[in-house]
Amino acid sequence: MLKKWIVKTPNPHLQIQLSDALGVHPVVSQLLINRCIETPQQAKEFLSSDFKDLHDPFLLKDMDKAVERIKQAKENNETILIFGDYDVDGVTSSTILIKAIKKMGIKVLNHIPHRMTDGYGLNHEIAKKAKSKGVSLLISVDCGISAIDEAQTLKQEGIDLIIIDHHEPLGGKIPEAIAVIDPKRKDCSYPFGGLAAVALAFKLAQALHGKQYIDDLDLVALGTIADIAPLHGENRIFVKSGLPFIQKTKNFGLQALLQGARIGKKKLTPRHVGFILGPRINAMGRIDSAQRSLDLLLSESLEEAIGMAQVLEDYNRQRQKTQTSVVDAALKKVEQEINFKEERVIIVGEKGWHKGVVGIVASRIMDTYYRPTIVLSIEDGVATGSARSIKGFHLFDALSECSSLLENYGGHKYAAGLTIKEEKIPELRKKINEIARDVLTPEDLVPSLSIDCEIPLASVNMELVELVNRLEPYGEGNPEPIFCSRSVTVKSPPVVLGRGTLKFWVTDGINVFSAVGFGMESYREIVNQGKKIDLAYKVSIDDWNKKPTVQLELKDIKEV
Repeated sequence: MLKKWIVKTPNPHLQIQLSDALGVHPVVSQLLINRCIETPQQAKEFLSSDFKDLHDPFLLKDMDKAVERIKQAKENNETILIFGDYDVDGVTSSTILIKAIKKMGIKVLNHIPHRMTDGYGLNHEIAKKAKSKGVSLLISVDCGISAIDEAQTLKQEGIDLIIIDHHEPLGGKIPEAIAVIDPKRKDCSYPFGGLAAVALAFKLAQALHGKQYIDDLDLVALGTIADIAPLHGENRIFVKSGLPFIQKTKNFGLQALLQGARIGKKKLTPRHVGFILGPRINAMGRIDSAQRSLDLLLSESLEEAIGMAQVLEDYNRQRQKTQTSVVDAALKKVEQEINFKEERVIIVGEKGWHKGVVGIVASRIMDTYYRPTIVLSIEDGVATGSARSIKGFHLFDALSECSSLLENYGGHKYAAGLTIKEEKIPELRKKINEIARDVLTPEDLVPSLSIDCEIPLASVNMELVELVNRLEPYGEGNPEPIFCSRSVTVKSPPVVLGRGTLKFWVTDGINVFSAVGFGMESYREIVNQGKKIDLAYKVSIDDWNKKPTVQLELKDIKEV
């Protein structure tokens, strides 16, 4: 799919200000400006990302109430139930809270709902189950902000509720509970609103044990990255501080996962977490019960953990097979059923599609066609689905406008979940596409590539790579910098390596670099020796069996 290049406009005046104040190269200053960091103080905080710069946990609304109630539970010898979501964020959040509360000498039980049989979030049945086990306080984590009715059921059973969530409150309503910790509630003035649930769980642990509490920073980084939380503000601090903790983790479950994935000896990046560790933990919740993932992270011996990790590995393979099958069927359905002239939001569904993979399938379809996408799994007249969106279309707001058609929904700007009766799917398709036609222009449906700087090929060297690396770790909200160079000459015939990787050499007449495009085999037709082309790329190091050299990792190619 053709991409429109959006090259950020340089700001030489601000570049000089930041460079003089920080003593950094102008390229670094411009990269910071591109990430909306425009004052020396903001830049210092971003580049240092010091753990001591974390905000006081008690700035979160209701944190004091939550701490007071948990301490009361200790005094009264009560039993607490931790109720977590079935994704990585929910599992890591649950692990942190279980360990932190156990450390206080309080009896803790845990429960993670089964995606297929229980659905998402708190349910009415958990109240009686909790009461039968002597639970008097339930803490929901990574869910609960929309559980208005379920909170009442818990209250009727005499069970107090603390909610720790980072999702948007439905209609601004807050469930009745002892404490509701959610930076997205309108009456919360916490300085940073982008925390994942795992960070909020850590904040509660800090509030209970003191600001010096640093246990489980590895899990905070893992959950933050896996939940695609924006890597700026406190999230950047958590990930930058936590990645080394993953490397040397004392958590037996994480040790076993690192060994099984054969990345234990590598310098870990958010990419390793997002594409290798996260999917293995998520696989259980997608295919079966995520309780096994929680048990893995709570395991008390490496031997026990290795056996559990192998189970997760097996389920991840099963998830991949199921995912491939549904992706193929969904893409075929899109081609057969969607009128791209009329429909700006893709909605596809089928009986028998596995609920656990519809989110991944929605992402794949959105990437393929660059349109907001909803994928539904239909069973007994009810469709359960996941939605993913593009820039310019706020999913949660759109679903809110369609709320009269939905049984349930929740989520964010770019990702959401929903439940709808099968008979109402046509109405949803009509309504949400009416919204999309008012919001999205045809230009919005063309994918864009954001480019940080246009530079001559002569500017590419090892120093540039080292400068760029100062902005690590990269991820959502802090993408790896992309550069472009115009009218470079193809110096060698292109070759296609494994998995559709395109490789060739380019030159500006003096400097020569290897250029590698992963999965870019289709560009081979426009890359001919002696031809001039424009390149968009990341700078990386190629050290495979040789002295390290700078390599251009291609993101796009345009004919001149």
